[in-house]
Amino acid sequence: MASLSVCWRVIRAARFHISQFSTSKSWICTRTVPLGDKNIVLMGPPGAGKTTVGRVVAHRLGLPVVDVDDDVLEATWKMPVAAKLTSVGGERFLEEEGQALCNFSASGCVISLSGSNPLHAAAMQHVRHSGLVVYLDVDSEDIMQRLNSMKVNRIVGQEGGMSMRDILQYRRQFYEKWLDVRVLCGTGDTVEDVAEKVLKAVERHQTHAAETYVSTRCDDLALCDHKTYFSDVVVEGLATDGGLYVPKNGLPKIHAREWLRLADMSYPERALVLLEKCIHPLDVCALDLRTMVFKSYGSNFASEAVAPVKHLGGNQYVQELFHGPTASFKDLALQLMPQLFAHCLPPMCNYLILVATSGDTGSAVLSGFSRLDRVDRHKTGVLVFFPEDGVSVIQKLQMLNYREGNARAVGVRSDFDFCQRNIKRMFGESGLTGHLAVEYGTILSTANSINWARLLPQVVYHSSAYLDLCRDGVVAFGEPVDVCIPTGNFGNAMSAVYAKQMGIPIRKVICASNHNRIVMDFITTGEYDLRGRLLKPSHSPAIDILKSSNLERFIHHVSDGDGRLVQELFTRLDREQHFQISKPLLSRIQQEVLAGWCSEDDCLAAIRTLHTQTGYVMDTHTAVAKVVADRLQDSSCPVVLCSTAHYGKFAPAVFKALQVQDVPEDPVEQLQKLGRSATSRPETHADMMRSLGQSGRRGHAVCQAEYGEMVEQVESMIQDCFMKVG
Repeated sequence: MASLSVCWRVIRAARFHISQFSTSKSWICTRTVPLGDKNIVLMGPPGAGKTTVGRVVAHRLGLPVVDVDDDVLEATWKMPVAAKLTSVGGERFLEEEGQALCNFSASGCVISLSGSNPLHAAAMQHVRHSGLVVYLDVDSEDIMQRLNSMKVNRIVGQEGGMSMRDILQYRRQFYEKWLDVRVLCGTGDTVEDVAEKVLKAVERHQTHAAETYVSTRCDDLALCDHKTYFSDVVVEGLATDGGLYVPKNGLPKIHAREWLRLADMSYPERALVLLEKCIHPLDVCALDLRTMVFKSYGSNFASEAVAPVKHLGGNQYVQELFHGPTASFKDLALQLMPQLFAHCLPPMCNYLILVATSGDTGSAVLSGFSRLDRVDRHKTGVLVFFPEDGVSVIQKLQMLNYREGNARAVGVRSDFDFCQRNIKRMFGESGLTGHLAVEYGTILSTANSINWARLLPQVVYHSSAYLDLCRDGVVAFGEPVDVCIPTGNFGNAMSAVYAKQMGIPIRKVICASNHNRIVMDFITTGEYDLRGRLLKPSHSPAIDILKSSNLERFIHHVSDGDGRLVQELFTRLDREQHFQISKPLLSRIQQEVLAGWCSEDDCLAAIRTLHTQTGYVMDTHTAVAKVVADRLQDSSCPVVLCSTAHYGKFAPAVFKALQVQDVPEDPVEQLQKLGRSATSRPETHADMMRSLGQSGRRGHAVCQAEYGEMVEQVESMIQDCFMKVG
């Protein structure tokens, strides 16, 4: 405290050099500050430490400090704040406090607001006009302890019968409304810790250029220095050199004390804080991001927990990622990604989103984009290509349920890899993209996990699973867990790797393959070999994939960003259908991930056994993960199985596993009967039942395995979406 007293004396002395003029107090600083002549405005509840932190921040920057209580309110009223509150009452106090702040101006200062200033809209608009509002987000229990130690038992707005905890919770909505930058304060953070976070937050806000993205194939430092921001990569999807975008400086590392703050938050709150740290506020401002996140993870999810973690038995836990509107894990990203996409769209352009799906992505993309506002839907079309005979009946019906407006699903008489490869080819052909842009004013983009905005939200649910285990006392923060993921395109596994990079103590990411097992073979041998390899249909069609796009991001990650190597490997794969990595690189890969595979018989047996033992019904992909986890995980720490889809999406296979007789042909009746067969959990997915009931049995477009036919579908879609007259 002695050092803080010295700081305060220095800052007080500095005030003699500040000019004051007019009846409204005006503080002007001529020093160079990070925000030019703008102020750093600290906001937070009573007891958040705004005044003390403001003094430290001002001292470090050599700036004047203004405490609204002391320097504005008491100077205006000529009486203590507490006396004013007693004199006029809470409602009148808020109005007079707001007016006093409206009559105050400052330039180049550090300003500590009162805890109640954010309740006055006009005052906050005035303050934001001249400064950057930094929200000191302090844990409510810490606030309660501080207020108790200060013997504060009542604050502005706390009416009779309302507890201190209730009024603090009520006020939070106002702090969230006005913040420009959040400083998440961990339990036990010192004043100096918080001040340092404030300085870093302000610096980050002013240095947009530090948060750029590069292609995984970028081997030229000059090209890598080209400024590509989050708002660019969301819209572009795929890098111009055919690579995938990744953050140039990686994802931010989060301190354990901050993770612990997140443990007691809801899923949307966790998502908001994590995404704020990963998306620069100049790309998506805090208020807009909050609106998007809470729209994405609200009543559209059947579970209030959004992605709950449940105990299966022993050291095994399952994270249910199927409570969204289309009953698969893709909803966790694709309820949010379309909103990010629409937010980042440049004006005066139409965009056609091309998607290849092995089943779940298609309906999730169509659902997500269908929830956009009308204006955004008018500028955006969605065209989904799926393997006509490579998805389940229910998956197909879900996709065909979206036929209105600018959305369409087209079957292709081939497999997922063919669909994905030819969409990538369209992006790479400048003649085609130029023709579409000139002739139709339309630009192509993608919503597959090759798009960074598709992958980033998935980092949240891997983080959330660990936080749930911490909250429930299964692990203490810092103790390791393993994660076992049904793996096809490697996006889900890659997002777990990124969660680990941010500070979640994932020991191993276990990749579980079905009998196509291309990922397992690569992780085991270091050889990626597609020569003569045919895709075999399985009971787990969402991972019936031979060319894993996000493996490119993983190799870039483990090779410390060696773009030249990535370019060589994947160019060779395109040309020769094969590549081999070095033994040292393979060793690094095997330090991060394990891999195994599951036969069709073992998949069905796992569903039957778990249901017999517990009453819990898994889908076929979760069963693949369980079989592999049973074989590879050593039981020395908890393992979380990613349950990527509701069992109802693969009803025929689940009926076969459970040995149910007299299976009805109608998909809706299948789900109803399967729900009755599931004697315990999870329950039937109501949204999926409802969408299937609306889908009807109308025909749909199907094209042959010809690149030209797929291009024709693209042009036809653009004409239907954007070239209508009237």
